[in-house]
Order: sequence, then structure tokens, then C-alpha cells
Amino acid sequence: MAFTLPTYVEPDFNRPDLKDAPLALFKPVELPGVAPEGYHATAIFPEYYHLRPGVWKLPRLSRMDCVVVLQENDHLEIKEFRNLAKGDLVACGRREDGEDGIYVHTEPFGGTASEKEKFAFRTRMSRETSFSIDYDELYDLLEHEREHGFICWVLGPAVVFDRDSREAMAKLVKDGYVHGLLAGNALATHDLEGAFYTTALGQEIYTKRSASLGHYHHLDALNRIRALGSMKQAVQSGQVKDGVMKAIIEQNIPYVLAGSIRDDGPMPEVIPSAYDAQDAMRGVVKQATTVIAMATQLHSIAVGNMTPSYTTMKDDSVRPVFFYSVDMSEFVVNKLANRGSLSARSILTNVQDFVVTTARGLDSRRNC
Repeated sequence: MAFTLPTYVEPDFNRPDLKDAPLALFKPVELPGVAPEGYHATAIFPEYYHLRPGVWKLPRLSRMDCVVVLQENDHLEIKEFRNLAKGDLVACGRREDGEDGIYVHTEPFGGTASEKEKFAFRTRMSRETSFSIDYDELYDLLEHEREHGFICWVLGPAVVFDRDSREAMAKLVKDGYVHGLLAGNALATHDLEGAFYTTALGQEIYTKRSASLGHYHHLDALNRIRALGSMKQAVQSGQVKDGVMKAIIEQNIPYVLAGSIRDDGPMPEVIPSAYDAQDAMRGVVKQATTVIAMATQLHSIAVGNMTPSYTTMKDDSVRPVFFYSVDMSEFVVNKLANRGSLSARSILTNVQDFVVTTARGLDSRRNC
């Protein structure tokens, strides 16, 4: 089954309600970090701004819960509130149907609702939901994105708590299915604990036996890396023999490790400031055409809030950004949608099984 990107359908600006719409109103920022009264907050969908009669402009990059700033040459920049400077011209208006010169395009890729039975079983996703077709569609997508997109993975430490999962994730990196990585201190720490001691939090990642004094292992791993100065130095010196971070560093994949109040150590490359980490994460997410978030509720919601449903390519074409949430908890995947990431697609499963299945499925297709 060949993968094809959904075609972007632009709004019809010749419709009477849009053709006769007023121009968008932009008000200056009076106090740094404070948006003017009546500011317009962005959603995950493409949004057009009526800048001149008959000229509607779509920002190239967007992010939910931000504001739109008009700059020179009709450039529209999406800014977080904290980054607003005095004098910035912020789009204002709460009506999203064009009445304020702002149009939010909620069906950009032809989202027509299919007919449903008045009564049907299993209409809500649960642990009993079948996901065979989801895997097949994901394989098609990843094969396409490997050559034509930017695949960003958001990983929790559970991915490296299992030997096969850890090896499979490293293989996905080496095979070109990972273009960016977002995680916390724990992912890197336990991956390197696995490299040094074949444990995660002191438990053998294959046999699941608790190692003698294993509760020291992640701290010893942190200490060794800090003594060497960086994970990169540890990899280049040959002391790290395997694992996800080794593959990421050797393949020169951009990664961001965001610090947390609960971190041990942390690893030298962890960014301690939440807002610095957020900015660094945004730098990766802006490039993403597919995001796969696994086994980390807080990081998944954070990245979900940064990820719009579309992106604009270099040739000015508009394409969807695919977002997958993978977790064994129904609460986690539903929480993402409840926080505004309405386009997120969910797969309910153990993430270790997911990684192994995905790596094997892609291998099987490539070797056919």
C-alpha cells in the first residue's frame, strides 16, 4: 500500500462571508510579555489573517495557545506570551469565522465525516481496540517520512527498560527513522545504565532479576558520564558500547533532554531551565512532520501543545503533521486530546512491544 499525503484544501475566500470580511486588527504590545486586550489565541489548525483586501495570509509555522505578531513584509510570527516585546503588533479578535478578519480552517485536509450507525458496539477506543491497520498505516507513513519528512520521537524511560525494545529503538535510529529526539534526564540515564551494567533502575533489562546493589547503577552511570564531561565524550571514547543515546550521537541526530525538579545528577547535556528546554524543543518540533510520543505523559502533552496539525514546506505547500500517542494507559492518550491536541492518533499498548513490533514490521517490508 503506497503512502500518499492528504491534499490540502484551501478555504474559499470568494465566499461572500470571507470576501466581505474586515481586515484583521493588530494592536501594539504596551508591556513586555503581556498581550493587548482582545488578543487572538492560536489553535492547532491552519489560521488565515486578512491583511489587505483580498489577501489572506497563513503563518508558516504555528503553535497552540500563542499569539500572532505582524512583522515586516506581511510576515506572521507565532510568539509565546513571554516572548512578546513592547511594540509587537498582535492579532486581536475572538471570532474565528472571518468576522474579525481571522479564519480558522478546521477541515484543511478534506475531513468529511463518514456515516455512522445509530447504534454500534466499540465506538470508543479501549484496550480491546484492534490496531492492526494502525500499524500498517504507520509503516507506510514512516517509510515515506524517512526520505521526505522529519520524524520526531518523544520518549519516556520505559523504552529502554527492556533489552529488545532498547535494541529496536537504537536500530530505528540507525535505519533513518529518527530525525529528532525529545526526552528527559531519565531516558538518557537509564539507557546509559543499560550500556554500563545491563540494568535499568537496578533490574536486569532481559532477565528482570534485581542486581546486587543495583539501586546504585543509575547513579554510577550518571557519575561516570559527569566525570567524562558529556555523553558525547563517553561515546567517542568507546566507553558506551550500545544503546539509544549512542546511536543518536553517532548519527548526529538533534536531541533535547529537558530537566525536571526530580532529576538525579543530571546528565551534563540536560537543560535545567524549563523555558530554555521548551525553546530548544520548539526548535526540533518546528521541523517535525511526524511526532511519535511514547510512555511519557508530561512530555507528550508538552510536545502536543507545541505541535500544530499542519506545516508549510519550503515550496509553500501545506501538509499535515501526524501525531501518534503510544501508551498502555487510556487515561494518558485521552489526556492529550483533552489538552487540545485533537489530531493526535493513539495506540494503546505496552511501548516496549510497540517499538519492537514497529522495528520488525519496517524490517519485514524493506526485506520483501
